[in-house]
Amino acid sequence: MGDMTVVTPPRVLTVAGSDSGGGAGIQADLKTMMALGTHGMSVIAAVTAQNSLGVAGYWELPPEAVRAQLDAVLDDIGAQAVKTGMLASPVLVETVAAKLAGYPAPLVVDPVGVSKHGDTLLAPEAVDTLRTRLLPIATVVTPNLWEVEQLTSIRVEDESGLRRAADAVLELGSTWALIKGGHLPGEPVDLLTDGVEEYRFSAERYDNRHTHGTGCTLASAIAAQLALGDDVPAAVGKAKEYVTGAIAMGFPLGGGIGPVDHAWKWR
Repeated sequence: MGDMTVVTPPRVLTVAGSDSGGGAGIQADLKTMMALGTHGMSVIAAVTAQNSLGVAGYWELPPEAVRAQLDAVLDDIGAQAVKTGMLASPVLVETVAAKLAGYPAPLVVDPVGVSKHGDTLLAPEAVDTLRTRLLPIATVVTPNLWEVEQLTSIRVEDESGLRRAADAVLELGSTWALIKGGHLPGEPVDLLTDGVEEYRFSAERYDNRHTHGTGCTLASAIAAQLALGDDVPAAVGKAKEYVTGAIAMGFPLGGGIGPVDHAWKWR
């Protein structure tokens, strides 16, 4: 086998929280990145103790630990795309934004505010830092409707409100906004726009409550596809396809909400 040419896959970095249950956060991100043919790397911003029933607690890492991880990965290995998730506090958002502001790779921001179980994962005072420091440097931001309201005070009641929400999110500075309308009544529709072009992605609604990790998985899949060279609309389309398959195959775990299946393509 000596004459085989070894090719390094595109590299994708996740900056997020660890999920001890393995269904969301850093763990979901790395599984997604691998499933889509990229090399995943991680900067852990917070450690959660969580399982299928919820988040029992979380501990932020010191800013210098987060900065050192960022430096270690980006200064030596580099990344073709970066994804951020749970950043917990103003100082961590600040630390991450400072390092990524000058970094020449697409940035996918999942503005994680709250878990599937309703546990808050972002200090209220961090929302403003997210707004002013991280969103202005984002290529794509992927809020759900609750996060849209947290960021812009706009409450979306039906599909007609998606564009207004997207425009309000874009005003905060990201190049593209993907507004996830999965919690609206009727067929789930996500709206992607850069303020000029507009794309709508619909997927069938699966009668499956095992959806832990959906948001992390989608943002990571978008980042992976961007690293592979897709433009934003194509990356979102492929990421949606991957996540829809993962939701369809979500499995029970523990006594609560199980995860989506990151390995569904291999089963």
